[in-house]
Amino acid sequence: MVGGDDISWQELGRITREWAGDAAELTALLPLSGGSINNTLMLVTADDRKSVLKITPHRVNVQLEVEAFQLTLLRDLGLPVPAVYQCHVASLDNPNSYLLLEYCEGITLTEAKRRLAPEVYDGIQQQLAELTARLHQHTRENYGKVDASGNHQTPHWAGFYRSLHEHSLQIAQQMTEIPIKVRKKLEKLHRRLEQFLAHGDQPRLCHGDLWGGNVICRQDADGQWRITAIIDPNLRYGHAESELAYMDLFETSAAAFRRTYQQSHKLDEDYHRVRKPIYQLYPLINNVQLFGAKYVPALVKVAERATSFV
Repeated sequence: MVGGDDISWQELGRITREWAGDAAELTALLPLSGGSINNTLMLVTADDRKSVLKITPHRVNVQLEVEAFQLTLLRDLGLPVPAVYQCHVASLDNPNSYLLLEYCEGITLTEAKRRLAPEVYDGIQQQLAELTARLHQHTRENYGKVDASGNHQTPHWAGFYRSLHEHSLQIAQQMTEIPIKVRKKLEKLHRRLEQFLAHGDQPRLCHGDLWGGNVICRQDADGQWRITAIIDPNLRYGHAESELAYMDLFETSAAAFRRTYQQSHKLDEDYHRVRKPIYQLYPLINNVQLFGAKYVPALVKVAERATSFV
């Protein structure tokens, strides 16, 4: 068994041979950062070929199928994402759900910010802005999540945005770490999102989780640093400003990003004054739930801005 999670070496070897050929020999496993549901591993063969395996033992995990669909969509649109090698949802014959992906060499954007000279990092930020703008160029008539079913579509942005965060807000209302005054203001704002999130743009394709850990960078043969992969999409057609606010909140974007992005998508005053703090509230609520009270001061600060006009 591997990692105490009932994933046998034989099963991993079988997956490896399906990907790399009947003669391929699995020689090493390296744990990678993943989530609470999936085990994420790097598979290494005897001839040093590498892939990334997300595997959920003994469980039907359709989210892996959704991720495979979204990565394929992004790749077809010309975005740098890992290639999908295999995807399987657990069945009676094979009880493990798994997704096998191309391994993309490089460092995260978060690490690049620490390691690289400011002017080099600015160049990466410009590339990120160009890729984000290219992603946001893809539009459709309705808002909604992206999967093979084509369901979950609505013409109402505020209603869709509320539905994405309804459960999170309900949990927040029970969290004593968040001051009760803030909880009441959050509830009041949540009920009035239609009033404050009105905008004149159209539904745009958004990654949904563009933080520094999901952007991979690498130095090319000419010594230039390039973005080689954007990973872990949570695609939806939404208001592009919600993605930009998220990126700004978690310092995925810097001044060089904003200058480049606004050459194609100018942000108006209502974004900075009204919508941005609202869009930043909900990720902070989620982080308080996931990572604890250390995010409460940031949540309280943003909540004061976001609820000042409620």
